[in-house]
Amino acid sequence: MPKTLDRSWIEKNIPHHGRMCLLDEVMEWDASHIRCRSSTHRLPDHPLRSHGRLGAACGIEYAAQAMAVHGALTGGESARPEAGFLAALRDVRLHVLRLDDCDAELHCEAVLVAGNQGSALYEFALQSGARQLLRGRATVVLDAGNRASAGVSVPENA
Repeated sequence: MPKTLDRSWIEKNIPHHGRMCLLDEVMEWDASHIRCRSSTHRLPDHPLRSHGRLGAACGIEYAAQAMAVHGALTGGESARPEAGFLAALRDVRLHVLRLDDCDAELHCEAVLVAGNQGSALYEFALQSGARQLLRGRATVVLDAGNRASAGVSVPENA
């Protein structure tokens, strides 16, 4: 099983930093899937809160960041995209109204369905404990640039 990766590693390898980096840890990953954990949904100063609440649709950003981390881990240093853009969402099902009232930490899973150098299709799900919060599919369009010159390092998948 792959080793876990902490928030520090995540922030160094995706475009989201500071409070906008929503993931705390990569729990497991391989070539076609990633599972991450977060407790940021309970923060009173969460950057996506509106009117004191964190709506369930904000869970899509958690999934998008998990996809970005997966791309950083599996893209290889020379082929890793500089950025990805969420191009389409399909079959999104919100099973709750909000995330900030979930007591347990969030677990986000993304599964790569298909992909190439220019795009990727993922299925994603977000849950808290045994409670399903949302699920759907996302198409991500990738920037052709890479970050190899920026010194990004990918840990061994051991």
